[in-house]
Amino acid sequence: MENQVVSKKRIADHGEVFTSEREVNAMLDLVKQETERIDSRFLEPACGTGNFLIEILNRKLTVVEVKYRKSQLEFERYLVSAISSIYGIDILEDNVIACRRRLFEMADKKYTALFKKKAKDDVRKVLRFILDKNIVWGDALDLKTAGPEQHQIIFSEWSFPFNNSQIKRRDFVFAELLPDDSKKRNQLDLFSANEHISDTGEKVFLPTETRSYPLVHFLKVAEA
Repeated sequence: MENQVVSKKRIADHGEVFTSEREVNAMLDLVKQETERIDSRFLEPACGTGNFLIEILNRKLTVVEVKYRKSQLEFERYLVSAISSIYGIDILEDNVIACRRRLFEMADKKYTALFKKKAKDDVRKVLRFILDKNIVWGDALDLKTAGPEQHQIIFSEWSFPFNNSQIKRRDFVFAELLPDDSKKRNQLDLFSANEHISDTGEKVFLPTETRSYPLVHFLKVAEA
């Protein structure tokens, strides 16, 4: 049986009980099509060590491998796209560290198994960098980071706007991504939060970025 409890104290202090693999898969199967879309974004606001996120990544990487295993460059680009679409918050620092590690190890294992000695450390560096930005030590209720120097949670949007090797990063304050209407929160599309009326008269949600970075080759994103 899976260990779903670390300690009674953590249950009492934080309500921490990990979701089992069976329940994870049953819930993700309700949105199966989205879990298999490489760039579909997922946010787990109480991610723990990543039980949901690791299965989402597993499904995405299965698609990446099937479609792009014959081209190392294409595989690397879509590997980065898959990693960059996954977000998590947890109030316990050790969970955040474990979640980042699990996600990286899954991605690296798949990458290394396919390309062996041709696998690049630059790709691994990019994966670690993005995971450090996307998996946040913080409190999803007060929308702030945890630790000695608390501040608003910032999430980065990563995209490949021209479907080539150029990646775009834009930073957003998490609190500003959340609509005021609680009903809308349940259907939140990350980075599409502030309501506007489009030219066609439809309601759309456009968040305000706090910082935009120049386009850069995805292998250089950590340096940029």
